[in-house]
Amino acid sequence: MAKNLKKYLNLNFLKRLIFEPQYLTPICALLFVFEVILNVFIIERIRYTEIDWIAYMQEVEGFLNGTLDYKELKGDTGPLVYPAGFVYIYTAFYYLTNNGRNIYVAQYMFLVLYLIQTLLVYRIFIKTLKLPPYALILVTLTSYRIHSIYVLRLFNDPIAVLLFYVSLNLFISDKWRLGSLFYSLAVSVKMNILLYAPCLLVAYLTNLSYVETFYNLSVCGLVQLILGLPFLYGNAYSYLKGSFDLGRVFLHKWTVNYRFLPEDAFVNPSFHLFLLGVHVILLLSFLPHIRKYLSSYAKLKVVTGEVRGQLKTERQKRKKENKTLSKKQKQVLDNLEEQLKSSGREKEDAFEET
Repeated sequence: MAKNLKKYLNLNFLKRLIFEPQYLTPICALLFVFEVILNVFIIERIRYTEIDWIAYMQEVEGFLNGTLDYKELKGDTGPLVYPAGFVYIYTAFYYLTNNGRNIYVAQYMFLVLYLIQTLLVYRIFIKTLKLPPYALILVTLTSYRIHSIYVLRLFNDPIAVLLFYVSLNLFISDKWRLGSLFYSLAVSVKMNILLYAPCLLVAYLTNLSYVETFYNLSVCGLVQLILGLPFLYGNAYSYLKGSFDLGRVFLHKWTVNYRFLPEDAFVNPSFHLFLLGVHVILLLSFLPHIRKYLSSYAKLKVVTGEVRGQLKTERQKRKKENKTLSKKQKQVLDNLEEQLKSSGREKEDAFEET
């Protein structure tokens, strides 16, 4: 015990624990416990703010009443503007929260979702070993907005982002088709997940063959088709326009990042075209670097696979040698046992003769 105390209770170890990524696991464990306590405190002590939850439930009620025409599905904040996956998931929430009336239960449901997402994010950090522990501590202690979005607002963004992080974990575990399935499920909850699509396409092309890329894109498309089928049958045009409206203009009162702009500038279509143009230019500017990075990752994955294969072959060879050695040892023991038995019989015969 004294030796362990000396090893861990010193300034050197404390520095490594704060600055070195290989010590992320214990820090993540401590932060996870902190997150549980903090979120329970937020739910119990800070008043819930109603923004979209009632509207979500009203839109779901329309669906449950048999309405499949998207332009007829409305809530207090306006028409339904999210894809079909949103409708199915919030239908489940509708039943689990007493027709949407039990906000307290809904908050704890979103707490569970937040903790699952936290574990998924931690897994990425631990696998990549790029983030120093102190950075994760700072992010956790200053993440007021994300706690608010999850347990005080009950927005649909957490559901979409959670599904995206599931897909990202599957991608880095080399499970591409399953990852594509969850990525498409994330898009089916909220269209903004499509912003990840350009980089994902580059990842497909640099890590997979053209045929595999086609299969993964087909998975993404098929998920959207299957989930949207009832609404496509009801009114295909209103479903596509309502859930994937690229020209939709948001209300100024809900913006956070552009609150400094006057309302007439924010709602101006030219401003949104400008933002889209900047986004495309940045994507094209960083494309060579993204391709280089993802290509390096693909090569590293191949090399890692080869090394693992060699190690596996070596382990099997050693195992076989050990088995052979064990057989030889068994044979020696059998021979020795036979000799002892033979010697014993000779002694018994000599005794009888005497």
